[in-house]
Amino acid sequence: MGGRGGSNLAGVKDETIVALCDVHTTNLQTAAAKFPGAKLFRDFREMYATLKDSEFDAVVVSVPEHTHAFATLPALLRKKHVYCEKPLTRDVYEARVITEAARKAGVATQMGTQIHAGANYRRVVELIQGGAIGPVREAHVWVNRTWGWQSPEDAKIYDRVSTQERPKGADPVPPELDWDLWIGPAPFRPFNSIYIPGNKWYRWWDFGNGTMSDLGSHYNDLPFWALQLDAPLTVEASGPPPHPEIAPATMSATYHYGARGSRPPVKLVWYQGQMKPPAWTQKLIPQWPDGHLFIGDKGMLLSNYSKHVLLPEGEFANFTPPPKSIPDSLGHHQEWIHACKTGAPTTCGFDYSGPLTEANHLGNVAYRAGRKIEWNAKTMRIKNALEAERFLRRSYRDGWTLT
Repeated sequence: MGGRGGSNLAGVKDETIVALCDVHTTNLQTAAAKFPGAKLFRDFREMYATLKDSEFDAVVVSVPEHTHAFATLPALLRKKHVYCEKPLTRDVYEARVITEAARKAGVATQMGTQIHAGANYRRVVELIQGGAIGPVREAHVWVNRTWGWQSPEDAKIYDRVSTQERPKGADPVPPELDWDLWIGPAPFRPFNSIYIPGNKWYRWWDFGNGTMSDLGSHYNDLPFWALQLDAPLTVEASGPPPHPEIAPATMSATYHYGARGSRPPVKLVWYQGQMKPPAWTQKLIPQWPDGHLFIGDKGMLLSNYSKHVLLPEGEFANFTPPPKSIPDSLGHHQEWIHACKTGAPTTCGFDYSGPLTEANHLGNVAYRAGRKIEWNAKTMRIKNALEAERFLRRSYRDGWTLT
């Protein structure tokens, strides 16, 4: 109920909150004070076993990503609406499980890519799909965040923590934290303050997938939406040699997507940390620290969370944008709540955000495998690099099953 949990709880605070669950007692009690009628739990498995179907309609999942699927699937199997923080799951296999379970359940789902509700993304989608820059055959996405495995010197400049190897020592477990429950399905390791609070944990492969899946959920969302992407055909990555336990601070991943209807094949390149697109490093475009660059047959579109511009600006000086065709959002949480109550669609339902999550994870699969991968989305096989398939899923600790 701290961090994202607190923010998401605030987003649904006007609904009837019947249960709260958190492995951190202080956070749980703070939330309980705001909703005194709610039942309290520390283990969501116990919560699901206790609550009757008649007692709840929907679930909001805000746990760290290595536990997302385990908290989400039981709700879907009981045909309950679900809002889950991004990324939807910790790996490709789990994303497919959740996507298919949501489809069978037929309930309202939403992944927590809150920027999707912003007006700027909608205007960019209208421009791209309206043909403002012609058919798009290439797109670049970059984020300046440089968190993860890097030298101690770089970590001091760019990161919140300096992490080169797993800590050899253990710190005392805070009395308010159930560390065993926090570890959940991941392999057990002694507590160390380098893992929590907040998003320190996302650097570790056991718990997350670094910036690729975290900010990729937000930034790759725009080309995925605007270009109507689905599953990549091939993915290759570059960066420092992969660390067995820690996601990189700096890396790049190149995706090739096939034609989609009348839309041509497209190359999408992701950059994080100290890597940037050639047009950026050559100063051919404004030096925005984070952004998207769509390259079409008739021009380019540069955007970020809050603004966009058509390039070259001189050639678009008299351009008239298309009429607004995508309605303003009710708000990311409110859109989901409205869908729960009316059956209206959401914009980041798991049918959309599941494939987006898979694609982001495949960037890390290619990076960790150290080679280009050819992806068969239907069979979920990597036909040219079977050894890379070990990164598609993981084994679970005793007591944890994804069923």
